This record gives sequence, structure tokens and C-alpha cells, in this order.
Amino acid sequence: MNRPIVYFFTDFGAQGPYLGQMETALLVRAPQARVINLLSDAPPFSPKPSAYLLGALLPWLAPESVLVGVVDPGVGTDRKALLLESDGRRFIGPDNGLFASLLKSSGTRAWEILQDPAQLSATFHGRDLFAPAAGRLLGEGDLERQPMPRHRLVGADWPGQLAEIIYIDHYGNAMSGLRAGDFTPDTVFRLGEVRLFRRHTFADVPPGEAFWYENSLGLVEVAVNRGRSDTTLGVQVGTPIRPE
Repeated sequence: MNRPIVYFFTDFGAQGPYLGQMETALLVRAPQARVINLLSDAPPFSPKPSAYLLGALLPWLAPESVLVGVVDPGVGTDRKALLLESDGRRFIGPDNGLFASLLKSSGTRAWEILQDPAQLSATFHGRDLFAPAAGRLLGEGDLERQPMPRHRLVGADWPGQLAEIIYIDHYGNAMSGLRAGDFTPDTVFRLGEVRLFRRHTFADVPPGEAFWYENSLGLVEVAVNRGRSDTTLGVQVGTPIRPE
């Protein structure tokens, strides 16, 4: 029997007890599940850039998988808990725009999760609400919910692309929310006063030189060969990037 795949997409970081507690809460209810930590360092407290990053990762998710997304600065407030289904995959997390990339598709369906856990921490819904909901979905299948119109969800009116830096990776490369395929090879981007020319890969420029390229997710990304674009160029999540 194939084991269902559950992805975690969070801003928790790799250290600390949080991912382990979420995995435990899931596996208690669905011990057959296979958990993959897709990303644990999404931009902290930032659902909007995280939404565009998640959107770029969607094509790589396994068919019929479940993703639990927790970038949730509004945890403990009256924001809704959601279940969405799109292209055979299911997504569970907060209604704060994190799943905005799914809302452009007319085939996406959405529900508000009505489950009322006996134990619900005001600050850890990943463990007490979202992971158990995924477990029930895969195990007992008795998740209480009600339909939600897509247009009423946070992020439904966000643009398809975001002209900002959305993620800084381990190497200091700065990923944007722009699709590289929408720009010609001679497009010059600006980060503040810095002009960036397109190159195919890192070794196409001398060490220390900044450039932009199409990354492995198909997005415009800024890098410095053998250096860090974040420190060299003063880039951070939210920094605007625009074509000339």
C-alpha cells in the first residue's frame, strides 16, 4: 500500500521542538503517513512572500499529497482554519494569504475547518489544530468543515506575481516573486541603484559580481558569484525588484 505523503511548510526553523511535535500529532492519527519537511525557514511572520514561494514549489508536490502550512502570525486570533483542494492535492493551514497561489485556479475548492480540539494552545495551532486535521483527513476521514467561497479568502485579490524579494537562501541568494519566463534575456533589473544583468549560471561572472538568473523554480533570483547578495547588496525579504 502506498503511504500518503504529508508536507510541512513552516517558518519554525529547523531547531527546537516544534516540527517534532507537529509530526507526532499527525502520526498519532495517521501512522501510515510519510512526512517530508518541505521548508522550515519560510520568511518569519510573513504569509505574503511565503505564499509566492509556496506557489513556486507546487509543481514539485506529489499527486494526492497533503501539505500543512504554518506561517501564522495571527495564531490564537479569530482567523479561520482552512482546508483547500487543488489538482488532487490538499492543503491545511490559516486563512491569512498563505495559500493565495491556489486561489487563482477555478478548480480549487475551500472549506473552513470547524474541528474544535479538546486541547488547543493559543500559540501552537500547528500542533493542536492543523497537523491533527491532516491526520484525521488521512485516517478517520471525519474532518468537520463547511464550504468557503474562494473570493472571500485572504489573498484572493493578490497579484499573480510579486516584484519583491521573497526568500534568502543559505548562500545569500535572493529569490523574487517574479517568473523569469516573463522576461527577455536582455532584461536589466534594478535593486535600488544596482543594475543586474541576466546570466545563465554563477560561473558566467567573476567572483564578487552580482547578476540575476532563472532559478530552479523558474523565478528571478539575484546572486553574487561566491558571495552573498543579501550582505553585498543590502537585500532582504520585501526589498523591491523591478525591470528597467
